[in-house]
Amino acid sequence: MSVEVERKFLCNADTVQRLEEIGAVCVGQRQIHDQYFDTPEFHLTLRDMWLRKRKGCWELKCPTAAASETEALGGKQSEAAALCTRYREITSLPEIHLRVTEAIKDTCEDRVSEAGFSQEDESWLSKLNLVCFAEFTTVRRSFTLKEEGVQIDLDQADFGYHVGELEVLIPEGGDLQAALEKIRKTAEKLGLTGDQRVKGKMDVFLKRNRPEHYAKLLSEHIL
Repeated sequence: MSVEVERKFLCNADTVQRLEEIGAVCVGQRQIHDQYFDTPEFHLTLRDMWLRKRKGCWELKCPTAAASETEALGGKQSEAAALCTRYREITSLPEIHLRVTEAIKDTCEDRVSEAGFSQEDESWLSKLNLVCFAEFTTVRRSFTLKEEGVQIDLDQADFGYHVGELEVLIPEGGDLQAALEKIRKTAEKLGLTGDQRVKGKMDVFLKRNRPEHYAKLLSEHIL
């Protein structure tokens, strides 16, 4: 299981030129179609769990023990950590099913006991009362800085939002400090400033299209 360490940043027409100046290499462009699922009562997202279907494959992003990890950091690394998110990425469907059923079992035990799952058969979604609450398509241009081990993605969502991401993947229990330092150095090279997290695509989508859901997540300090 891997952990995604990521910092978002606002990008514009000058971003690609700056990437080229610091030696980043474009590794391709692709179109990504995402669907996100939760119960009508938001049982997953209120736990900061994000169930996503992308290119026919299921992914579940779960939070790491961010608070305890950050306590061990100091100085610039602590500042870098405050600007980043850290999520476990689960791609095994049986593991995803287990985590999801654990998260919602208190509200639908009868459904959980009946649920089965497979990549082709998605009847488990209705059995667990999971519905699609967000769906959008993103055009993504990806770059790498090989010496830093950082992937840089520039995203243009079909609802009109542009955002960049600096990402380092580490194994669970891996060197978080090293990942944060790589992201901090890359951010410096790009001239990124500011001490506030930049909103991701989901934040903006929910604010525009699902205001009740957005307000609930804000009130619980998820977003």
